[in-house]
Amino acid sequence: MTEAPKHLIDWKSWEDGEIRELLALARRVKRRRWEFQGHMQGRTLVMVFQKTSTRTRVSFEAGMTELGGHAINLDWRASNFTLSDIRSETRYLSRNSAFIMARLKSHSDLLDMAAGATVPVINGCCNLYHPCQTLADMLTIAEDRGDPDGARLTYIGAYNNVVNSLVSISAALGVELTLVCPVRDETLVDEESRARLLGLGLLTETLDAKAAVADADYVYTDTWIDMEYFNDPAFAEEKERRYALMLPYQLNAELLAGSGARVMHDMPMHLGYEITEDLAESERSIIYDQAENRLDAQKAILLKLV
Repeated sequence: MTEAPKHLIDWKSWEDGEIRELLALARRVKRRRWEFQGHMQGRTLVMVFQKTSTRTRVSFEAGMTELGGHAINLDWRASNFTLSDIRSETRYLSRNSAFIMARLKSHSDLLDMAAGATVPVINGCCNLYHPCQTLADMLTIAEDRGDPDGARLTYIGAYNNVVNSLVSISAALGVELTLVCPVRDETLVDEESRARLLGLGLLTETLDAKAAVADADYVYTDTWIDMEYFNDPAFAEEKERRYALMLPYQLNAELLAGSGARVMHDMPMHLGYEITEDLAESERSIIYDQAENRLDAQKAILLKLV
């Protein structure tokens, strides 16, 4: 019987030791890229996009190219995923690729894809998780301070897919995570991962943003509106309500006055909303380092799964 492939759906399904080893590999790849040239020779990554993308597509495609492999960009709307069963289409893709990276709207569709795949499936983002982003986040922290263990990370914004993956990876790496989340859909919260981080004494939840950033090493924010709704006229009223609710939690110079925290954002940014332009472009910002680190994080994931 053929062994089932190892997938990356979220960090909760990986052992802590595996995650620490993966982070160490990402740091080695970043510092010694030439060592890994040719490691994907003769291998193809199929990238399936149902959601828009800049960093996920560029980092995975560039990563495969630099590793000596090839990446195929497959738009969900221009493929037969719109016409056929997800599992059967995925079984076909598995016959032509070494990996499948999928950026989908629905977590259930991603699970169907993983169930049909005979090669590793990588979650490039879904409504519940964004593991690739959070590995890059931890790589950024590790490169900044040497080790994420013991880092004090404050996230301010809507409780979303990035938060779920931050919660699960923080448990593996010993990060002290503080969440300031005025907007929270309980149906999208991974309570299993949250309970584990609470049990480890590494999770604090508050709505006092000023107190949350006072002793933080890093302050992280994200868009207040899911990207598929951002330009949707039908969501305009909710968008205005959301902005009014969230504006007191904007990352700006006033909020961070007296704090020595570095500033993080997973991009795309909506300047003037969740973060001000002056803060995003300030010396304390490591946002572009964080975005750059998607490349080496993706490479490490591919190398580990192969």
